[in-house]
Amino acid sequence: MQTPGLILLCQGLEEPQFGWLEIVKGAGPEATAVLVFLSLMSMWSLGVMFDRWLVFRAARAESRILVARIRGSLAEGRLADATEQCRMARKSHLAKVLQAGLQEVGDVCDGKPPSVRAIRAAKRATLRAIALTQADLKRGISGLATIGSTAPFVGLLGTIIGIVNSFRHMASARTAGLTVVAGGISEALVATALGLFVALPAVWMFNYFNTRLETFTVEMQNSSSELIDYLLKRVDSSQ
Repeated sequence: MQTPGLILLCQGLEEPQFGWLEIVKGAGPEATAVLVFLSLMSMWSLGVMFDRWLVFRAARAESRILVARIRGSLAEGRLADATEQCRMARKSHLAKVLQAGLQEVGDVCDGKPPSVRAIRAAKRATLRAIALTQADLKRGISGLATIGSTAPFVGLLGTIIGIVNSFRHMASARTAGLTVVAGGISEALVATALGLFVALPAVWMFNYFNTRLETFTVEMQNSSSELIDYLLKRVDSSQ
């Protein structure tokens, strides 16, 4: 038979809530700051992923169309038309490289072969265009690497804060019961999980975009070489 004092004590006890939302709401100011910072890192990385995916997808699609169209113009020696097609394909990485080279020799080549000096200028222009296009395509990708490497450590910081809070509550309550430390431990686990949740997609997408960027770089270098070879063949055929 339970005593009245024990009944009152049992009625005063509440079942602890350890759902994700309850843990976040009950987190201390330090742990909340860590969780907010991780959330901002996640939103920024998702924004970069979506933006770069759209840019790379558009570059691939426009480049395929451009190659099919520009091939006929170059075969017929219509360099001005080829330059205009490159100018219209603003999202294509190949268009930026080819346009830079064609503009150097376009006025000279229409109707007559280019000079060796113009071809050298075109080669330098394509190299500059490749460097600029690479920098534009890389925009934001290095941030994914930074987030992927630092997010777990930010989560670890939240873990340490949660453990410290657990020991602080234990000392103030003068007891070592599990209920006293459960809140701080739950904060620590949430911060660790969120840090990994932020880091893993960032690392995966950083490697994916780097692979695509390497492919684009090879394509731009090949396009530059093919354009210079085409111009040199026109010189040889005119002699």
